[in-house]
Amino acid sequence: MNAATPAPAVGTREVRPVAARAPGAPIITIAGLNKTYASGLVALKDIDLEIRQGEIFALLGPNGAGKTTLISIVCGLVTATGGSVRVDGYDIVRDYRAARRRIGLVPQELHTDVFETPWATMALSRGLFGYPPNRGHLEKVLRDLSLWDKRHDPIMTLSGGMKRRVLIGKALAHEPKVLFLDEPTAGVDVELRRDMWALVRRLRDEGVTIILTTHYIDEAEEMADRIGVIRKGELIVVEEKTRLMKTLGKKQLTLHLSRPLARLPAGLGDWPLALNNGGTELEYVFDAAEEGTCIPALLRRLGDLGIEFTDLNTRQSTLEEIFVSLVSERP
Repeated sequence: MNAATPAPAVGTREVRPVAARAPGAPIITIAGLNKTYASGLVALKDIDLEIRQGEIFALLGPNGAGKTTLISIVCGLVTATGGSVRVDGYDIVRDYRAARRRIGLVPQELHTDVFETPWATMALSRGLFGYPPNRGHLEKVLRDLSLWDKRHDPIMTLSGGMKRRVLIGKALAHEPKVLFLDEPTAGVDVELRRDMWALVRRLRDEGVTIILTTHYIDEAEEMADRIGVIRKGELIVVEEKTRLMKTLGKKQLTLHLSRPLARLPAGLGDWPLALNNGGTELEYVFDAAEEGTCIPALLRRLGDLGIEFTDLNTRQSTLEEIFVSLVSERP
């Protein structure tokens, strides 16, 4: 998709924003964004979102939630019904060429010219965005993607994972400030996933903003700085990952009792406890943010009641469990 974008006309000059963008400042600003298709399908509803320079932002949502529509509008591939999008200070409609030059897109589908080579594909994409040749940059990207030895091989001869790397190389050929990764590791083996995320971290460290969608929620949990969750075209949560895990997550404390209990003593009525495994385990589920106050009080009460335990362990909600609770249909 990158290669399809025309270069600025000869003799034209981009007017850059007046001030340089500080690290952490918004590089993408989305305001009041709506999209209704001709069929009547409402794909996006009043989306307001700022994505910061140099962060990894994970956009999560079930199939049909509006993720691809949102990405397509920001990348200039779909026209919004209402609202605005600015990329690095440029309006995606009024300043399309300038905005689009700052974006690299790695689509989910493996679309590329199978008769070309990785080197030729990347060089062509860079030229179509109006950038002069830069062999050093192309070599760096190919080496980072472990494609250097395959740079002159026809793409049709490469494995599926290698073709995925070529798409990433193509998106990076024109040195974008923003990189969209739409399901980048779908159908990719574990080794390639690890290499790709190492590259993503390096790009983030160099100041590139990464926006990714993925069905592997564990990837978002490991990689993202912030999480956005979209459901039925509405952005229902945007939060720092660690804060999201703390505020919406649950913890489970399990105490392995020295002697089984037939029933919960009345003195433990202040806590929502459950007896499991024949009365040998005492389970307590609580908000992660309450850990500092609830656990010590519970342990003191157990001591007062003479209830002893041999071991304890805790388990915290995963991002996947939080995600499922957010997008599940509620009555």
